[in-house]
Amino acid sequence: MQLLKYLQAQGLGSRKQCQWLIDNDCVAVNGEIRNDGKSEIDSAEVRTLHIDGEAVQAVPQPYFYIVLNKPADYETSHKPRDYPSVFSLFPDHMRNIDMQAVGRLDADTTGVLLITNDGQFNHRMTSPKYKAAKLYRAGLKHPADETFCQSLKNGVLLHDDDETVQAAEAVLENPHTLLLTITEGKYHQVKRMVAAAGNRVETLHRLKFGEWSAEHLAPGEWQFITIK
Repeated sequence: MQLLKYLQAQGLGSRKQCQWLIDNDCVAVNGEIRNDGKSEIDSAEVRTLHIDGEAVQAVPQPYFYIVLNKPADYETSHKPRDYPSVFSLFPDHMRNIDMQAVGRLDADTTGVLLITNDGQFNHRMTSPKYKAAKLYRAGLKHPADETFCQSLKNGVLLHDDDETVQAAEAVLENPHTLLLTITEGKYHQVKRMVAAAGNRVETLHRLKFGEWSAEHLAPGEWQFITIK
């Protein structure tokens, strides 16, 4: 990829703006000033990127994958209504890049959230056809027992839906804490399943999405990940 196109793909400005940065010796890749917009850049070899002396987070190209530990009171939307967007947690230049969350988490739900610019990966992780497992820890209003878990595994009929939905797994950590694994992504699915089984979710945290966890990250922290 040419340097000029690389800078644009990093969200650092328009073609004209990026060319200005190059012409004015503002771009350093791996500590070396680069002033030829047509020179080739191997994104896999970029260890550091500085713009006018300021370190900038280099975004892998052409596709990138991010795991974020979503905090509470953030919306999974580019156009939030009541709370800040999860995308506001990223550096300014990255917010200029076309990236999408893989599914959604409610504002009050915390835990692992995947973000990417790879549409095929997004589809593969969210389509019911591929049955990507999502593990949640739900805090319950009322104490539950094994009968409650079994009903979730057998299948419950969601309100305003015409088919039952089954949990792939349902285990109690304690009477007020449920570990629930689902392979679909219906609207408010965990909360609706628990309600259909006769209880109520008071707190919700996603522990895993597929093979990925965010437990090693503090709330609001994120990192790039590699997809096999």
